[in-house]
Amino acid sequence: MALDESRETDEVFDEKGITYVIDKPLFESIKPITVDYVNSPMGAGFNIASSMQMGASCGGSCSC
Repeated sequence: MALDESRETDEVFDEKGITYVIDKPLFESIKPITVDYVNSPMGAGFNIASSMQMGASCGGSCSC
């Protein structure tokens, strides 16, 4: 995940006051996608889940 300026090849949308910028071809390949902010005793961060098949033991859902 990185902070970046949007480009013509990006999909840009707002949800609950947060602006998301993602490469259009990548967005098409991972839909549907959910992004949740998690705050737990183990730490806080974003939980990103999609239908994209991830390698290793990720199981299709990654956190960052």
